[in-house]
Amino acid sequence: MRVRFGVVGAGIVGLAVARRLQQVVPGADVTVLDKELVVAAHQTGHNSGVVHAGLYYAPGSLKATLCRRGVGLLEAFCAEQAIPYERCGKLVVAREASELPRLDELERRARANGVPGLRRLTGTELEEIEPHARGAAALHSPETAIVDFRAVARALARDLEGRGGELRLGFCLSAIERRGGEIRLSDGLAEDVAFDRVVLCAGLQSDRVARLAGDPPDPVIVPFRGEYLRLVPERERLVRGLIYPVPDPRYPFLGVHFTRRIGGGVDLGPNAVLAFAREGYRRRDVSLRDLRATLAAPGFQRLARRHWRMGARELLGSLSRRAFIAEARGFIPELRVHDVESGPAGVRAQAVDPDGSLVDDFRISERDGVVVVRNAPSPAATSSLAIAEYIVERVAS
Repeated sequence: MRVRFGVVGAGIVGLAVARRLQQVVPGADVTVLDKELVVAAHQTGHNSGVVHAGLYYAPGSLKATLCRRGVGLLEAFCAEQAIPYERCGKLVVAREASELPRLDELERRARANGVPGLRRLTGTELEEIEPHARGAAALHSPETAIVDFRAVARALARDLEGRGGELRLGFCLSAIERRGGEIRLSDGLAEDVAFDRVVLCAGLQSDRVARLAGDPPDPVIVPFRGEYLRLVPERERLVRGLIYPVPDPRYPFLGVHFTRRIGGGVDLGPNAVLAFAREGYRRRDVSLRDLRATLAAPGFQRLARRHWRMGARELLGSLSRRAFIAEARGFIPELRVHDVESGPAGVRAQAVDPDGSLVDDFRISERDGVVVVRNAPSPAATSSLAIAEYIVERVAS
């Protein structure tokens, strides 16, 4: 008998899972469902386009393991599909001596994770890589790359349909019911769709969809909007590749960085401000349902109390371009306010536990024939094909 698999979510992770099912399950009948009318409508289509090399993640974690595996799979897929993929390299810059111990720890993690070509640079040496950047020291990851993840998702969707799978868009999942050995998905309008196994990759809606499958409410998703500025074309020469800060473990987000885009342009950012809608890419986008759910969540309340100073700083950067640029000038001193214009924005689905801690690693659960991706933040796009391998090992067994 043909096994019927349903995958909810037509972002890069859901589409990668569908592709992997078709590869390894003989005669698999695979359907991808999504409430939007296009693939990659949310996180996949609004991210930075960076293919991470695995510098940041705790050795032995799912993030570390699947990121390193995923890079190779992604590069091979892009070559196969003729999708542009550029190893532009990344500098992680310690701006002053006080950041050197954190740079040391980052180097330890990166080497433990097997990041290829990693080099420690002095302040003078980093200027050979990025002539306009300044700092006390840096790590250089020459294999860090950029790609258009929306193009990758579209190629995965074409591959799905080319292998006989179905892409069912405009399906707004409202209920999951187990009946007679089947898992039935309903959108409350059309006839239910029945499957033998289901994988939920719902991104910004992952906690709500998980509850439909019988999962507990936590971790909840708290949406954070990331806003970018973009260098005006005549100033793009200030940045050759990617320039990142050293992560501060006291704070949940990375801070301002510089990202060259595969299609052209250089973005500065993002900041991280609370979004008033889970799919709110503009400041004026407000969903009372989403906002009430966020403010009522005990995990968010504890997170806000713990990091309110960081939140205030991020909000200032959102409201004041001058404050945003002042932060960025710590890396490129010659940068000025008139060197930038407004750029894109994205929303990050950040899972938060009841104690207020941000869920750092990928979190994937399974319940009665349904696999639920509860947390898949960066580097999920980089790791997507490896995440698919990991999930399919479980769903197809």
